[in-house]
Amino acid sequence: MFAADSRFALSAAETAALMPLADGRAAMLAQVEAWAAINSGSRNLAGLDAMATALLAAVAPLGGAAVLVAAAPVDSVDAAGMLVAQLHGRNLHVGKRTDAPVQVLLTGHMDTVFGVDHPFQRSRWLNADTLNGPGVADMKGGIAVMLAALSALEASAFAASIGWEIVINSDEEVSSPGSSPLLVAAARRSHLGLTFEPALPDGTLAGARKGSGNFSAIVTGRAAHAGREPENGRNALLAAADLALRLKALTADDLTVNPAKIDGGGPNNIVPDHAVLRWNMRASTPGAALRARAAIDALAASIAAAHDVAIHVHGHFARPPKPLDTNQLRLFELVRECGAALGQRIGWRDTGGVCDGNNLAATGLAVVDTLGPRGGAIHSADEFLCADSLIERAQLAALVLMRVAQNGWTRAAPAGGAR
Repeated sequence: MFAADSRFALSAAETAALMPLADGRAAMLAQVEAWAAINSGSRNLAGLDAMATALLAAVAPLGGAAVLVAAAPVDSVDAAGMLVAQLHGRNLHVGKRTDAPVQVLLTGHMDTVFGVDHPFQRSRWLNADTLNGPGVADMKGGIAVMLAALSALEASAFAASIGWEIVINSDEEVSSPGSSPLLVAAARRSHLGLTFEPALPDGTLAGARKGSGNFSAIVTGRAAHAGREPENGRNALLAAADLALRLKALTADDLTVNPAKIDGGGPNNIVPDHAVLRWNMRASTPGAALRARAAIDALAASIAAAHDVAIHVHGHFARPPKPLDTNQLRLFELVRECGAALGQRIGWRDTGGVCDGNNLAATGLAVVDTLGPRGGAIHSADEFLCADSLIERAQLAALVLMRVAQNGWTRAAPAGGAR
């Protein structure tokens, strides 16, 4: 914290609206600890259903119209190279005053990276301010911040001037394939977006984000006896390895490639006729993503011909790059001004990590996507939440909402016409 900046001083009405949040630490922590005790790994449908039920109860006091929305159908590639239906949990959607002059989209996710069989299942206090637990920062703490901020808005004198939608999805940690249509539709109805991913331990926000794509290449060769007639075989595993090396060689300043896994092979005396290669790509710009996709197709064709195998590629850039352009910077500056009014120093820096903010920004929506609490070591058993930051970030988000309600917000028109 630092001295509040008088240029952005709080009004009496804002101060009154924010004051109840100062006493909200215990209630917010109780929510976080209760939710962290529910395993809601992205593939744990029963746990996600339990979490969705808990969230329905938590949003009820806000008075919006709440519904659980089924995930869109999604296919994935299994280890045998077959396309199989991938089930996802239901997504929470809430809306209130959807005819107000300004519409804000608030998003979060109920899923975590910790499956039902992961050893990291319980929370514990490391010290008076640090809670270690699954999803406490990413992002059950963020959901608590979101709901507290909305509660402050709803009790304020500014609520009638602003409408809002909440989307809390069940598959963010696996790139939101089943919830993407819901998110995109809500983004197109909104003027600006706030997403409650955790901030860094010092409160820094994520600025520009790279785009991310997950891909699978299904390689089909021909089996043969490895000793008697190896020349009649077409080694799918070798072709997959060749493709992995060639993909890695695409790495550039604006593109990273991570070949992650090869499934396939079998007994040592059989030329393997099947393999599945999986990899991730991160692109800094839309142009780099387009270049990567073209290179994937060219390499697949070239290697298929060289090894006399068939290669089918599945996947795409599910998270588009999110550049920090003037449209985004306008909202970041508002958040910084609100932080200054509260004595919070707000900065941001670029990251290779991705989230739903990438997809929201791709619709032309200005979105700050790390308004959740301070925390760190996410996606590991060392994940932690800075408990005192729950109040800080709830006050920050609430003030952003109140100032948008007072001053309005014009969504930037996309290049080439209106949205």
